[in-house]
Amino acid sequence: MDQAQIEIRVLSSLSQIPAAEWDACACPEAADGGRPLDPFTTHRFLAALEDSGSVGTGTGWHPQHLTAHLDGMLIAAAPAYAKSHSQGEYIFDHNWAHAYERAGGRYYPKLQIAVPFTPATGRRFLTRPGYERIGLEALAQGAVQLAERNRISSVHVTFCTGAEAEAGAAVGLMARRTQQFHWLNRGYADFDGFLADLSSRKRKTIRKERRQANGFGGTIRTLTGAELRPEHWDAFWIFYQDTGARKWGSPYLTRAFFDIAHETMADDMTLVLAERDGRPVAGALNFVGRDTIYGRYWGCTEHHPCLHFELCYYRAIDIAIAQGLDRVEAGAQGEHKLARGYLPAETHSLHWVADPGFAEAIARYLEAERDAVGEEIELLTEYGPFKKTQVEEQP
Repeated sequence: MDQAQIEIRVLSSLSQIPAAEWDACACPEAADGGRPLDPFTTHRFLAALEDSGSVGTGTGWHPQHLTAHLDGMLIAAAPAYAKSHSQGEYIFDHNWAHAYERAGGRYYPKLQIAVPFTPATGRRFLTRPGYERIGLEALAQGAVQLAERNRISSVHVTFCTGAEAEAGAAVGLMARRTQQFHWLNRGYADFDGFLADLSSRKRKTIRKERRQANGFGGTIRTLTGAELRPEHWDAFWIFYQDTGARKWGSPYLTRAFFDIAHETMADDMTLVLAERDGRPVAGALNFVGRDTIYGRYWGCTEHHPCLHFELCYYRAIDIAIAQGLDRVEAGAQGEHKLARGYLPAETHSLHWVADPGFAEAIARYLEAERDAVGEEIELLTEYGPFKKTQVEEQP
């Protein structure tokens, strides 16, 4: 099919496109009423970011969503943002920006195809079924043309799927490989079944951590859907602010985001809440997709030994086993997750840089980085908590 027949449009807001039309590309698998593969590229999630002021004016994330139309029909879309900084991305290019600007270039604004503040793998080139190849190619070409036309330094596609990384590289984008820690469900009947796959020493350590955490002097509840109440978000906002201030200076999400998400996404969220003397003292917020639970935010007002591990990692595993989910993605970084059964997994991104000399330098860097990441994944997997036979069989 001739790419010239496809019209690329740029939207400054998700409000410019009906939710059903966007979701026909973002989550066609949910047309039967089931869960999307992940909730983060759905219209409701991206619109909540915009409507709450978490992205937009004053945030450095300015919506420039791309849509591809064939004979008037939307065949593909991509959540895209003009960015004036490199915060909230988790696949880092700060060094690239510094090098480019030291050489006299202007790195910002750049074009980011991503889900803001969300280091979770998922499709970034959202295509209507049957238009996967041509839709991806049209969006990739459209992103580069938008950057060239507006003299934007670069295009970045972060936390795309491995298949998208391969297809993007085939059309001239530079592929980058990084890593996170994910827990994989091997068909476990319960948490003890998972522990049986670990070495004896690691098994004992996790049991000890769980006993310590659950002995903090209160109760732990798991809430989702209609169980979630406004007062839970009041408590969680305090947790989120504290963690955000310590990690990156100020929270990315506004308080309004949680109110909007409560109205539009309650069934996509699971909150693990620790309470003592009738007061919430810690919480971990997860989003749930069709086969994966995504740990996103954690915070507390009281410190209790191992409570972070319990709420963020072990309870997520419990939920995954109970719901028959394949995977727990517990967010960016954190080698401490390795001892708790989360093994290193590849993550992917794609990049285009306008300046030919700078692009060549980045391509050389990415080649060396890919080798280093591969070696690190192999080494970390070897030092994981699983029995050696189990490590070898991990997919």
